Amino acid sequence: MNNSQNPTILVLGASGTIGKHVVKELGDKSVNVRITSRKQEEVEKLRSEGRDCRFLDLDDPATFALALTGVDRFFLLTGYTVGMLTQSKTLVGAAKKAGVRHIVHIGVFAEWDTTDAHFAWHQLIKKYIEASGIAWTHLHPNMFMEALTGAYLPKNLTYTTYWKDRRVGYIAASDIAAVAAQVLADGPERHSAKDYWLSVESYNGKEIAQLMSKVTGLEIKCEEKGLEEFKELIEDWIAGGADRWYASANIEFVKQMLDGRMSYMSMVQNDIPYILGRPAKTVEEFLTEYKELLIGSATENI
Repeated sequence: MNNSQNPTILVLGASGTIGKHVVKELGDKSVNVRITSRKQEEVEKLRSEGRDCRFLDLDDPATFALALTGVDRFFLLTGYTVGMLTQSKTLVGAAKKAGVRHIVHIGVFAEWDTTDAHFAWHQLIKKYIEASGIAWTHLHPNMFMEALTGAYLPKNLTYTTYWKDRRVGYIAASDIAAVAAQVLADGPERHSAKDYWLSVESYNGKEIAQLMSKVTGLEIKCEEKGLEEFKELIEDWIAGGADRWYASANIEFVKQMLDGRMSYMSMVQNDIPYILGRPAKTVEEFLTEYKELLIGSATENI
């Protein structure tokens, strides 16, 4: 085990939206970074480049021990499938055996008694981590700003929302990663048993369309669709290979957004300045970074 001045940190999902930013942020800190891959050829390639990379398949607990050996701190990011439950439970158990001292976990922005399925799954994982006896820190991000440049890109000069005029709080993935990296680098002495909430600004669909218009110089309108249209979108996601259980849980999310049970999603609760000593990225700043993408998507078929 490394001494506290140079801890080894295992980062899951190092090639993903958040994980790659976490690895980048940790590169500027006095830590050893270990990443994983479920592809042996990728492990060998990264090792040949001097990276500390281990083989780890989340669906095969037999691969956990060697990946976790010597790890002090562990960044846990779940996948977008119901398999997250078994994967996280077995991985946390292995971390306990390996002597990991601190788990930093990406959870959800939700009340404790949420009945939305995929939010509840995250909360079960949260409670299991706390029961493990390992020091923990939970990060609770609201809606990723990346949704605005991904699934909800404007088309035909139209931004579409499926929860009518309800507001949602937003957070940039890069800021989530920056917080995670800082907490991992600081360690449990400062951040053990802490919940950090990451929701920077709150907007409804019309306000997002106005911001997109301001950034792009186009006239982008907002189309407010509802639950039935969202169900059609989900079926398309499932047909494209998304996990049916996880994708279907999003229908309950929209239903509860519309009937008010998840009105807390509109909250601004921003702990970023306390941890990073700087402001969080705003939605307008984020959209400005992707100005050309927004213009291209909004005008593609015009």
